[in-house]
Amino acid sequence: MTNTANPAQGGTQGGTTHTVVVPASVNMVSLLGPGDEHLSLIEQAFEADVHVRGNQITLKGEAAEIALVERMLDELVTIIRTGQGITNETVERVITMLRAETTERPADVLSLNILSNRGRTIRPKTLNQKRYVDAIDKHTIVFGIGPAGTGKTYLAMAKAVQALQAKQVTRIILTRPAVEAGERLGFLPGTLGEKIDPYLRPLYDALHDMLDPETIPKLLAAGTIEVAPLAYMRGRTLNDAFIILDEAQNTSPEQMKMFLTRLGFGSKIVVTGDITQVDLPNTIKSGLRVVEGILDDVEDISFNRLTSHDVVRHRLVGKIVAAYEDFDARSESDADKVREHRGQRR
Repeated sequence: MTNTANPAQGGTQGGTTHTVVVPASVNMVSLLGPGDEHLSLIEQAFEADVHVRGNQITLKGEAAEIALVERMLDELVTIIRTGQGITNETVERVITMLRAETTERPADVLSLNILSNRGRTIRPKTLNQKRYVDAIDKHTIVFGIGPAGTGKTYLAMAKAVQALQAKQVTRIILTRPAVEAGERLGFLPGTLGEKIDPYLRPLYDALHDMLDPETIPKLLAAGTIEVAPLAYMRGRTLNDAFIILDEAQNTSPEQMKMFLTRLGFGSKIVVTGDITQVDLPNTIKSGLRVVEGILDDVEDISFNRLTSHDVVRHRLVGKIVAAYEDFDARSESDADKVREHRGQRR
């Protein structure tokens, strides 16, 4: 895109006026959105007047805001040129990344294709997701810690399928601890397979998004993909495998150590979990909560945090997660005040 700048006449005192010329090859409806929906989002997010005439966009306001809008338009044009469609969600995520003042380009984040299947492409949608995916590429053991809906398990599985298809590994192993809400497998009805299946069902669902459904039974039967409870990992050495431990907050410290020491040659491990959703009895510490303090300084291990800002489900989910995080922080602060008051009374 090209732009010209002139001193602003009228309007915001001390402001400037820039004219941005969008390349003729870019469809203006794709850029501005049906009914100018994307344009409305940009106007709401930045303190600038935006006027469109043909493929010329005139921006008026303070220099800093004008510069952000110019970058915003440039990022959207770059994304369109990759062949992707622009949605309101795309616009909102670009705005968030620009406001975060990061060195990474939003277009680079949102255009990183991990896996494509049946016309659907899996890619990171936030800056933290992009950093998480990059960490998986660069490190042997990666931890993805964050609330539900942040894509930590889904992206790890996409990277696993990508590695399998590229012949970087010969098999994928997906595992979860089979303890949730205090239930034990032995007390559940049915055969062993029927008992285990509900715990592993989310992993099967994700596989169906990433592979042709008719190939999955064959890959499972051949052992190329293995989905099993964590207890099945004990005593094994896992070579040439991409191994994912999901729901890791429900492991004990001993189970976490057992799992991590299964690592064999040519393998990669990704551990995912949410430390605010521990289902273990109160007498048992979460292995995910204590592992960072143990392994934080170990080379080739990466810890990655995702937050409510990285939730990629319905936008209300992000607000719900943020509200709970705020509530937990207030509760912890109140508890600290009570403990402090008791200490002063003594």
